[in-house]
Amino acid sequence: MMLLEDSTFLTYQTVQKYFLKKIKNGVDEQTITDVLTKRTYNQRREIAFAYERRAKKDMISALKGALSGSLETVILGLMKSTAQYDASEIKASIKGLGTDEESLIEIVCSRSNAELMEIKRVYKELFKKDLEKDVCGDTSGDFAKLLLALAKRAEPSSVIDYQKIDEDARALFEAGVKRKGTDVKCWISIMSERSVPHLQKVFERYKSYSPYDMQESIRKEVKGDLEMSFLTLVQCFENRQLYFANRLQDAMKSKGAKEKVLTRIMVSRCEVDLKKIRQEFKAHHGKSLYQTIAEHTKGDYQRALLNLCGGDD
Repeated sequence: MMLLEDSTFLTYQTVQKYFLKKIKNGVDEQTITDVLTKRTYNQRREIAFAYERRAKKDMISALKGALSGSLETVILGLMKSTAQYDASEIKASIKGLGTDEESLIEIVCSRSNAELMEIKRVYKELFKKDLEKDVCGDTSGDFAKLLLALAKRAEPSSVIDYQKIDEDARALFEAGVKRKGTDVKCWISIMSERSVPHLQKVFERYKSYSPYDMQESIRKEVKGDLEMSFLTLVQCFENRQLYFANRLQDAMKSKGAKEKVLTRIMVSRCEVDLKKIRQEFKAHHGKSLYQTIAEHTKGDYQRALLNLCGGDD
């Protein structure tokens, strides 16, 4: 993400130029896009405060009135902190009739303990409800139990216990591939209560017990939302940035793009680990993320995503 550090733009005249500038055919979307996608979240908030002080208007409302479609979704997402954005996406995934399980799984199963703790705090602040209760109220069965365990997990010990590694690897095997049916409770317990370094070693050790690796075992043992959840967890434990790179590739592997997935990952990871995601994308898919976005999007939406991407590898 190409971030500009200069804060001299925070005068009313400059803010007015960027956000109230009218051109013959309407709003100058390109300028709005370039300014907001090339700043950090904190800088965008400074711009919003300056705008509101001088114009006596809420900048978010002004942006909603000026923009539309996919571009509006990106820009409004960028006006939230990463935790606020994730919390809002979770709320949207369980709001109304039906549940967007894919979005819910991506966020809850891919975030670190620290990120989930902040998301829960912000969720309570924004919606006056507990995230755990809302998620459980909209899901069921082992899928709900797994999400609840992840949402409630405490920071595990970072101490590597090699005896425990072997015990966990054997337990995962005996709870799944070795028996008829799957002891999902055991899988949930291990994957929600252990540290990432510990689980990485567990999955490596698991191969000495099972003829299949952990991901293959999951595909054989469980289906549906539970399968997707466990796979997301294991993929993120093994290489979180590769998981997001693969999600981006899947969102753009056919003509056009799955804009919802593309937007969510680009907005939520742009100030977290997008540079590493770009590196994994190029290494595993033979083309840069920048080039792939350019091929599958267009217009101001494309411009916004390319600005967030920050460069062609």
